[in-house]
Amino acid sequence: MNMFRTWTGIAALSLASVGAAYAQTYGPQDEGRRFDDGTRVVCEEVEVQRGGSDPNRIGGTAAGAVIGGLIGNQVGSGSGRKLATVGGAVAGGAIGRNVQGNRQEARGDRVVEQRCYRTGR
Repeated sequence: MNMFRTWTGIAALSLASVGAAYAQTYGPQDEGRRFDDGTRVVCEEVEVQRGGSDPNRIGGTAAGAVIGGLIGNQVGSGSGRKLATVGGAVAGGAIGRNVQGNRQEARGDRVVEQRCYRTGR
């Protein structure tokens, strides 16, 4: 019985790899194309990373949060100071993420690509 499962698994993997070798790719010219099985080609614009080391902009977010928190800590006293520190960290993180994203975009690290795929919707 185990030998049967092994051969069945091998056969399934080999069939899957053959199917993958013939996978169809779609481009913008195919958008809206409908197939007999009810599926169609849909294209979307997605932002993709090109060769950068921080695709999620964690460095800019962290640096902005630290700087914003330090600045916020200089404002107010008591519980107001705590609130200003948290608010400064949140605002600084958002600003830092935005600044890093703008720099990556200016350097060409992040680009918008159109990706097309077949869907049943």
